[in-house]
Amino acid sequence: MGRSRRNKLKRLVVLFLIITVPMSVLFYTAAQNRVASTVAEPVRQGDERSKQVAFTVNVDWGEEYIPGMLEVCRVSEAKLTFFLTGRWADLHPDLARQIKDEGHEIGNHGYGHPHPDQLSVEQNRADIVRAENAIFQATGHRPTLYAPPYGESGKAVLIAAENSGYTVVLWSLDTVDWKNRNRDAILDRVKTRMHNGAILLMHPTEATAQALPEMLSFIGIEGLEPVTVSELIGKRK
Repeated sequence: MGRSRRNKLKRLVVLFLIITVPMSVLFYTAAQNRVASTVAEPVRQGDERSKQVAFTVNVDWGEEYIPGMLEVCRVSEAKLTFFLTGRWADLHPDLARQIKDEGHEIGNHGYGHPHPDQLSVEQNRADIVRAENAIFQATGHRPTLYAPPYGESGKAVLIAAENSGYTVVLWSLDTVDWKNRNRDAILDRVKTRMHNGAILLMHPTEATAQALPEMLSFIGIEGLEPVTVSELIGKRK
């Protein structure tokens, strides 16, 4: 093959790469954007026409208050949704199993309580799956609901959760019990902000455990029924 022909072929190869590489990047980016734009949004509440509400408990600490909360639920015949971190389930498998055995719903709260919005899709998915495996090891149950730590729900979080088979759950009524650990303040916030279809966010604090009986009594007076998140949103467990 002559030198001029080889040079011509080289120029054609370079031209081909110049055209195709940017186009490949463009198509890949467009595909990623389509995926990001169609991913499901977080669930923040149920149907406002419903006379049901869901109490959720995000658990990464506070195990000393959970037995008391479970006792209140037994007396009130109420079922809560507990979102457990994987590391907590690893440390407290017996209590995690008790929560499940008493009929409460178990959700996924990530493994090590990271800031999900600071992680990539792959890192988020790894954290979710690691937590799922820890929860399964402790309870024999694989969750389908994911409550991202700090309520962070950027696109990477939503894509990772959806790709892992999860529905992302946030809230419409925050007790802020992790910050304002005062029974009366929690009760006032709940009583003034409660609404049909509410998803109420709690943590296992002493004040929350003290307020829980009156919270459940209050919603009963209001004609509201406490149910799990899956029941509230019509999702099969």
